[in-house]
Amino acid sequence: MMSLPEEFLSRMKTQLGSEFPDFLDCYGRPAYRGVRLNTLKCGVGLLKESLPFMLTASPFSKFSFYADYEGGFGRLPAHHAGMFYSQEPSAASAVTALDPKPGERILDLCAAPGGKATQIAGAMEGKGLLWANEPVRQRAGALLSNLERMGAVNAVVSCAYPQRLCPGLAGYFDRVLVDAPCSGEGMFRREPRTIEEWSPEGVRACAKRQLAILDQAALTVKEGGVLVYSTCTFSYEENEGTVKCFLSAHPEFIAERIPHEFGREDMAGGFGRRIYPMEGGEGHFVARFMRVGENICRAGEYRDVLKGGLAAQAKRLLEELFPGDKSGLELARAGDKIFLLPEKLPELSGLGVLRAGVELFEVRKDRLEPLHGAFMCHGPCRNTLELPIDGPEILAYLRGEELDCEGGGYTAVCVNGVVTGFGKASGGRLKNRYPKGLRNRG
Repeated sequence: MMSLPEEFLSRMKTQLGSEFPDFLDCYGRPAYRGVRLNTLKCGVGLLKESLPFMLTASPFSKFSFYADYEGGFGRLPAHHAGMFYSQEPSAASAVTALDPKPGERILDLCAAPGGKATQIAGAMEGKGLLWANEPVRQRAGALLSNLERMGAVNAVVSCAYPQRLCPGLAGYFDRVLVDAPCSGEGMFRREPRTIEEWSPEGVRACAKRQLAILDQAALTVKEGGVLVYSTCTFSYEENEGTVKCFLSAHPEFIAERIPHEFGREDMAGGFGRRIYPMEGGEGHFVARFMRVGENICRAGEYRDVLKGGLAAQAKRLLEELFPGDKSGLELARAGDKIFLLPEKLPELSGLGVLRAGVELFEVRKDRLEPLHGAFMCHGPCRNTLELPIDGPEILAYLRGEELDCEGGGYTAVCVNGVVTGFGKASGGRLKNRYPKGLRNRG
């Protein structure tokens, strides 16, 4: 049994009453572990075939599963291929409540490392615009990498505090998710350091910060749009208390009942949902609001689309690599990189944008060099090297080694038909182009 703060235990005993012994008993057992299927890359059947462990359905999302595996999810070929995201199962509940749809404009305001953003991307099926923001620059790199690995073609990633980002995108989004920084009580079993960092003062500080974030997020929701608020903590102050304060200050929003049966009703009216460890998840709170007041969108239109010879050259190379007409795609250039732009892109200046769309090519003196992102987001490649998912060749590739390969030119490396990366074939060998920062070590 782990040692928990006395003040925390006292609060939970008051909150749970007769259920407190069951709650406490959970802390003598291992934390829940799970994975979430990435529907942009494969289906449930193929994922199960590609993993060395069993999957058991969870109640929090039809694509989330419990998984008991101690070998390290991140080293698996299926992980590198973006077939799944390693995620504590109850964390999927917030996006289930958000209910994203293809073609919408959706903002994930506190997005790193990308679990919920990539879940949204899968539901959007590559259509519409996903804006994923992370205020802390050190965490934004993981967000960029995970969206790329999972094949999200329609994402903008920014690094900006809400008070900078949200006024420039007022009234722009159909749905907004605020998975707010919190005291992390639902992470105690998974990350013991959060126990040492917990304090009643920290809970109060988090509640104050959460309300400030929600105030800014409210600016971005269009009339009739949805705002979802979530935390991974149990405290009333950060959950129902924050919701009560938000609704009191924002009569243009109304609470909506979440039409799902995971967890239990919240402690103030039953509109939100609470999840405790006794209910199959480490801990989450979710509330959903609708904007009923007018909110005029004043975001400008993005105009820096790449045209001319370089755009034509890039589209020709795309068609050489990935069969199909690419003439209708919109591209942009930033520095020495060429990007595939998402749909419905607003003006980006002043919003801390790190990347808009997919990195396709690097511009060299007299040529374009394909980048990892181009292969991770596209369908069938003209040249492919299929490797057994449980064989030594794919493990060698993920360590950065060269492989035997017939043919020539840029070649996608696949496992079970899903692209994991690429290389350049010549003389019977494949020169490895898997990014060094993503490679398995040892």
